[in-house]
Amino acid sequence: MPLLTRAEELILLAIWKLNEDAYCVSIRKKLSSITGDNWSLGSIYMPIERMVKNGLLTSYISDSTPERGGRHKRIYTLTKEGRKALVRIYAVNSEMWSDISLLKLETEK
Repeated sequence: MPLLTRAEELILLAIWKLNEDAYCVSIRKKLSSITGDNWSLGSIYMPIERMVKNGLLTSYISDSTPERGGRHKRIYTLTKEGRKALVRIYAVNSEMWSDISLLKLETEK
């Protein structure tokens, strides 16, 4: 299994945090609030579709809601493979960051 891109990692983590409320608009809001960056819907749709195709995510259509004018939402959930991919990228990131002092990174020229 190839490593996740940074965008894929952040999207999967947002989906995990949002649980039953993980649809594209809520994912975009979560990512924007955490990163401070403005995520376009396109920057979320493309990686999501790729991850669905690769078996890291599944989706289902929610019941319609009056708040959305009777429209449905496509809710995304992590598969077992998606959770494994997050565990793997976490391990890689932890190893890469081990023995690196953030203070030293901030103060060195």
